[in-house]
Order: sequence, then C-alpha cells, then structure tokens
Amino acid sequence: MPTQRLSMRRIKEVLRLKHFQGLPERAIARSVGVSNGVVHSYLSRARSAGLSWPLPEGMTDEDLELLLFPAPRPASQSPQRPVPDWSYIDKELRRRNVTRRLLWEEYRAVNPDGFGYTWFCTTYEAWKGRVRPSMRQIHLGGEKVFVDFAGDTIDIVDPLTGEVQPMKLFVAAMGASNYTYAEACPSESLADWIRAHVNLFTFLSGTPTFVVCDNLKAAVSNPDRYDPGLNRTYAEMASHYGTAILAARPRRPKDKAKVEVAVQIAQRWILARLRNQRFFSRAELNAAIKTLVDELNARQMRGFGSSRAELFAELDKPKLTPLPDQPYAFARWKRCRLAPDYHVEVDGHWYSAPYRLIGELVDARIDDRTVEIFHKGQRIASHARAPNRRGHTTIADHMPSAHRRYGKWTPAAVIAAGERIGPSTAAFFQAAIDARPHPEQGFRTCLGILALVKSYGAD
Repeated sequence: MPTQRLSMRRIKEVLRLKHFQGLPERAIARSVGVSNGVVHSYLSRARSAGLSWPLPEGMTDEDLELLLFPAPRPASQSPQRPVPDWSYIDKELRRRNVTRRLLWEEYRAVNPDGFGYTWFCTTYEAWKGRVRPSMRQIHLGGEKVFVDFAGDTIDIVDPLTGEVQPMKLFVAAMGASNYTYAEACPSESLADWIRAHVNLFTFLSGTPTFVVCDNLKAAVSNPDRYDPGLNRTYAEMASHYGTAILAARPRRPKDKAKVEVAVQIAQRWILARLRNQRFFSRAELNAAIKTLVDELNARQMRGFGSSRAELFAELDKPKLTPLPDQPYAFARWKRCRLAPDYHVEVDGHWYSAPYRLIGELVDARIDDRTVEIFHKGQRIASHARAPNRRGHTTIADHMPSAHRRYGKWTPAAVIAAGERIGPSTAAFFQAAIDARPHPEQGFRTCLGILALVKSYGAD
C-alpha cells in the first residue's frame, strides 16, 4: 500500500524545522512523527521547487502542493554500487555535529554512483540493530528540556468552604545541566499544560531546541510509537517559541530519563518538605515551591562540583533561543464541518463562514477574544467571541445574495419600497403590516404587489 501523503500543514512544519530551526533530518522526523525517508523526500521536493522558509507571501496550500508534487519523472539507477563501511559510519556519528546527511554526502563524493540517502539510513539502522552497541546519552547545552507531571499531588484548601483541591506538580529539567523547574497546576488539562510551558520558558529566559514530553492527552493526540500526532495547540505554541516537540515512545521512560529523575527529586525535595503545611491558594503554594526550587538549583551536586544553576549559566543559557516579544496566548483548535446554514458551532454558539464552503471541513481557532475559521490553511472568517450560548453571529458577506436581500426586509424597508411606487401603495403596505399580529405576516402581500410591479410596471 502506498504511503499516505502528509498534510500541507505538516509539510510546512518540516520546512520550518529544517530552514528556520536548522535541525537535522532525523530530529525533524522524530518531531513530526514520520520516517527519515519521508522527511528527506519532502525536503528534496522543496529544493527542486526552490522553496525554503519562510514560504513566499500569499502562497496557499494548493500552490504549495502543485510545486511539491509535479508529474513524476523516471530515475535511472546504477547496477553496482559500493557499500559504506558501517563501523566507520557508527564511530563518526558519535562525534559532535556529525550527521548522517554529512556522512552520506561524503560517501557520495567518493562514490558518485553510490546508494541514495534513504537506503543509506535504512541499511545503517539494520546494521546497528544487529550490532547493538551500548551508548550513553549525551545532552548538548541548550538542546533539550524534559517535561512531565509528578504522580503525587499536593492540596490547597478553600478558606471559605474548606474544600480540598489536589494540585498536580509540573516538573521540567534541562538535559545538559539538570536545571529544574516546578509549579503546581490544577490539572493536566491542555490549558494548564500550555500555561506551565509558558511559565517554564519565562523561568529559563529562553527556549531550547527540543521539548521532550510524555504521551499525555494534552501533548499527544495519537500516542503511536512510529507516528505520534501532536495536539495542534501544543504544536502551535512550540512554533511560537521557535522550538520543536519530541514525544517519548509509549511505555519507554528511558526516553525521558532526565525528567523521571527530576520528578523523583522534586517529590522528595518539594512535596515531602511541604507535606505538613496548609495552603489556601495556588499563588501561595507556587511561591513556596519557587523558594524550594531555587534552593535545589543552588545546591552543589555530588560528582559535579557545581550546582544546577552554575551549570545552566555555563552550558544551557548561552545556547537558548531568545523569547518572542509576546508570550503565547492560549487558543484551542476544533475541527468542524460547515453546516447547511454556513455556520459552525463553538461552545454552544454558532459563527458564520462563506456559504460556498458548505459541507467542507474547517478548523476553528478559539481564544479568549476571537474565533477564527481556517480552510486549508487560509483564514476565511474572524469573529469576536460571543459571551452567550445558543446564539448566532453572522457576517453579511458570508451569506448568499438572496439571503442578504431577505435579511434586509424590515417593515420600514417594505414601506419605503411602496413609497417609490406611490403614496397610495405605501399607505396600503402600512395597512397590510399593521393589520397582522406580526409585521412579517403582511410581507407576503406587499412582496406580491412588488412582484407584479416588476413584471408589469407601476402604471
């Protein structure tokens, strides 16, 4: 079965991570959730089309698809090609900044008729699977931050009702320095998850290249080992801060061992020390947590001769990407189908979109103030967020012309139409409207006369 083509949104993410982030293809493949060969294929198509990042202004998803997927052309292959020295390849990959792409290019420079990049990577993986050398993970400065929620909770008490609310502990740790961050959150919901990340990046005064997370619902919509689907809001937040998300494999805690250890330390250093204290607000609890986190980061680590804060300032902080001018504003995404009345439902309220897209799937982006509607990556409607439920917000330009004309028929408009014929007609229209309990009940009589005038004239 042929591989299903990626959506244009995910292809754009591949181009952004390659040309803006400067990530190697293997890292892009893990972030987007596809194979190395798929990433290489799309980047090759982009190079052939002369595309990089950012894309030309005004380019739609349809334009991008036409450039990336022209008619296929046959390719010739050499019957005999030399096989690389996999032991040498494996040794070189352990060196800093050496990538598979670089080694493949060096191989092809010596052997112009050699194998392609996809075969190179696939065959190397098969060789490594047979050899299985044991390798210790080395984290570069500013490269990764590992995030997770602790299993244990801590309570806050409502001072008025005495109600107890358990709070989740969000924990993050930098890969190179073990610099730790923690805060209490009401839940593991998407809004709390995003807010914790925004606070984390503010705490770090920058963003690392990768955020390594677990497969909780707020982060990963499809926790697949080979093709994890990221929550769209989470991916949008990562794009806002210029970072990339790496979801750990399901049931593989070693993929995020740094934060597993940090969670254990946080539970012992923070939760255990606060177990006998009573807190009456989340702000009060987080103030106490911040004090303990600062003490933890300032504490000398055995075997290092330095504290987490000292290592962070030396290794991680100089490599972080600067923060954007504005923090990320939380927004939800909802997949909708445009109803026959050309509206979509968001939180019990209905918002209009152009009627020509009736039946089409659209994406609604919902924040505190606005509701934006997108179709194939293009914004087609923007509405102020309505405070009421069971209502409709309609823009006249989204309506068919017949609907717009009907919407303009008010008692005043009908009587004005009669005045253009003559005073007697206007008086008759006024009487027809006043004689009915509801003005619209008299519209049909008036519209019938207007139809006769249109056919036969006013004389």
